[in-house]
Amino acid sequence: MTFEFPELEIENVQDYPRPPIVEAVPQRIRIELSKLTIVDTVNAVRVLETHHPPTYYIPLSDVDCDLVPVPGTSFCEWKGNARYFDVKAGSISASRAAWSYEKPVPSFSSIRDCLAFYATKMDACFVGDARVDPQAGTFYGGWITPNLRGMPKGAPGTEFW
Repeated sequence: MTFEFPELEIENVQDYPRPPIVEAVPQRIRIELSKLTIVDTVNAVRVLETHHPPTYYIPLSDVDCDLVPVPGTSFCEWKGNARYFDVKAGSISASRAAWSYEKPVPSFSSIRDCLAFYATKMDACFVGDARVDPQAGTFYGGWITPNLRGMPKGAPGTEFW
């Protein structure tokens, strides 16, 4: 079997750390919605956590769409309180498709002023040239790329690992 995305190293989600860490992303990140490119950046960071595919955070300055705050929040024991947004581009409005941590805990300060997007609610997301598959389930927003190995949580029965 040939691995066709050499810019992405093979990684196993079970080898990711706990507690999670934030790291810079060397690859270009692109997101498309309503046939428009709403993100095209080389300034993203990602959060790595055991059994999770990476979650990519995009600086707000590199996001080109309308964001509408929606009611409700969630709490992450590592990052703090998240708020959610509808994402509007062209004729499409994707409900609760992005989230941010406006006041993350100090160890996650690098995700302040950034957004993460649910791949399942976008037309397409890319890490380098690799098209992303969304993490299973409806809560987590990790992005699965062809270089990932191991068993990511998110599917029914894995939520409380």
